[in-house]
Amino acid sequence: MSDHVGDKQAVSTQVALDALRALADPVRAAQMAAYHKTTRPFLGVGVPQIDALAQGWRAECALPGRVTLARGLWDSDIHEARVAAAKLLTQARIRPDDGAVWDLIAGWTEGFDSWALADHAAVAGSKRLVADPRRLDTVEGWTRHPNMWTRRAALVMTLPWTRQRHPKSADLAVRERVLGWAAGYAGDRAWFIQKAIGWWLRDLSRRDPDRVGQWLEAHGHALRPFARREATRHLAVR
Repeated sequence: MSDHVGDKQAVSTQVALDALRALADPVRAAQMAAYHKTTRPFLGVGVPQIDALAQGWRAECALPGRVTLARGLWDSDIHEARVAAAKLLTQARIRPDDGAVWDLIAGWTEGFDSWALADHAAVAGSKRLVADPRRLDTVEGWTRHPNMWTRRAALVMTLPWTRQRHPKSADLAVRERVLGWAAGYAGDRAWFIQKAIGWWLRDLSRRDPDRVGQWLEAHGHALRPFARREATRHLAVR
């Protein structure tokens, strides 16, 4: 799919926010706010509804307009608007992939403060990493970031490398690189860091159970019990 600028009219941030607010459910919004435990505004709009809106906006906007709209939605600080921002930029092929989308997503990572927004953004970010693995040099810097969510993003955004059926040598090198990050995280007691380690190893175990077994033999003792269980979920049935 090409993203060359054409005659498409960009959707303004205000129009997009009005569309989200039109679907607001105050009761659900209160429940979501209580669950996520943040002071960020919630509208009570479900992800399928957000996804449908984002698909429509993506069809109406050329790439520069999508980047501008995503930036405006994220900056609104409304939960559903931030989810929509990530959805707008979730696309495997972007041409030209000149770094504008990646730079925007990477800039969001330092402000991650909840799993839901971080994971939606990570899906979009993972597409850009696969498109240009040189961006992993930026991700490696996140592994030393003081924000736990930013450190976690390094693992979540690299999940595609756990799922390749026939990885090339360069892909195997990425796997080893990320496994090294995971080893550095193993002693971090934060639940969401441990969860991400277990998630990464669990997914990799479907493709390379022996390598996961080796990692666990070397570093598994440092993991919390629930993370070890997650990592070995598929190894137990070998």
